[in-house]
Amino acid sequence: MVAKEKILVVDDEPSIRKYLQTLLEVDGYEVETVSSGREAIAKVSGGERPDFIILDVLMPELNGIETLKELMQADRSLNVIMLSCSNEVGTVVEAIRIGAHDYLTKPFEKTELDAAMLKSRQKKQLTTENQALRDYCDQVTEDLSFLAASPQMVRIRQQILQIAPVDVPVFICGESGVGKEVVARMIHLRSKRRNQPFVKVNCAALPGELLESELFGFEQGAFTGAIRSKPGKFEMANKGTIFLDEIAEMTTPLQAKLLHVLQDHQYSRLGGRHLIDTDVRVLAATNVDVQDAMKTGRFREDLYYRLNVLSILVPPLRERLVEIPLLFRHFLEQYSEKFGKTPSGPSKHLLDAAVNYPWPGNLRELENFVKRYVILEDDEGSLRELVEMSSARQRTSPREEPAPPREQGLKALVRGLKDEAEMEAIADALEKTRWCRKDAAKMLGISYKALLYKMRQFNLDTPRTRRTATAPAGVETPAAVGPRNQ
Repeated sequence: MVAKEKILVVDDEPSIRKYLQTLLEVDGYEVETVSSGREAIAKVSGGERPDFIILDVLMPELNGIETLKELMQADRSLNVIMLSCSNEVGTVVEAIRIGAHDYLTKPFEKTELDAAMLKSRQKKQLTTENQALRDYCDQVTEDLSFLAASPQMVRIRQQILQIAPVDVPVFICGESGVGKEVVARMIHLRSKRRNQPFVKVNCAALPGELLESELFGFEQGAFTGAIRSKPGKFEMANKGTIFLDEIAEMTTPLQAKLLHVLQDHQYSRLGGRHLIDTDVRVLAATNVDVQDAMKTGRFREDLYYRLNVLSILVPPLRERLVEIPLLFRHFLEQYSEKFGKTPSGPSKHLLDAAVNYPWPGNLRELENFVKRYVILEDDEGSLRELVEMSSARQRTSPREEPAPPREQGLKALVRGLKDEAEMEAIADALEKTRWCRKDAAKMLGISYKALLYKMRQFNLDTPRTRRTATAPAGVETPAAVGPRNQ
């Protein structure tokens, strides 16, 4: 059973206190009222922490602004909404500066109070998630951080802490965009080589001949255009770490040469006559099925076993759902600062849609989506984009949708039953209001925007489509949802 949110109303007028108490208790809140700022301060000082405090500005003895100051001194995290008959700019600015979340002018509409409370709730949620992000993130580079909020990533973090000090090769596997480079950088920064270079080479970005010269360098005259000698990445990474990304894309002859370098710790530049000693820790990564690549001869078994002393498998983002809201907030802060924007936090509907979307491009796709969100500052448009992306993915590759993890079976069942009930309620409301969406939203007690989102989610777009409304994954569409004879 979900606990009721507690609200403390502070107003010297009995009629206002009674009105607000009745108004809020109807919505399921637990409401307590006091007639003075002193009483409110005494309750907070005594340890009470209501979810919201609705505070009048004009009160005898201790006015609302003075009360707010003392409340903020007691606890800066309090969610305070100010009320006043006056909307003087100076008073509003002062209240917000001290720590109030919003300011309403009497008389106000119920929707204004609901909006102020929602805004305050979202701000609190953002603060909580940002703190969680700081607790879970271990900064790796200026623009990359390691997030370990899910059980899988917590285990990987522990693996890294064990692996990093041991100076052996590590093989990192995972889909494209899951954060294999982040793992590699964290291993380097936790290793004894952290004060030495970290050099990344994308083995898929260059053809074999160029990749060989990139890795091992060349002497002057080694080939046409080699007008001067050039050191390779192995020389640049000496005493440090080299990260060979997409190593399975390397040609087999070059794989053979790399194997000898790993065995002998020596190599020669292209066109060179002298051996060069190398002291480099090798970290390798790939997004292909290594076992299949070895069976087809694309990847040498002896090289794999040389590199795979220790291995880490990074799970895709769709298996780390708990991290999606935190990563969204992280990228939001990062790109808001970079682009000089100050967007409000994402709506609950947008975050829910982000959690439900499978993100085939993983972190890279999520990061680019948040970039667009920051630039365009359009929450509804971003939500529409996610819904369209989900629909397109279902049309083109319905069988590729991942099955829910077994440990989440009960949660998935509960969510499915909840969605089924929501779909029935929305369908009935639409039918009873003859598909007047505004009336249906009012009947359901939700916003018009929320109704449109739910209609898209359940494919309840028109009266004709209700007979074939698609329920969420794992939920059978009840026959009763279809409309009766029109």
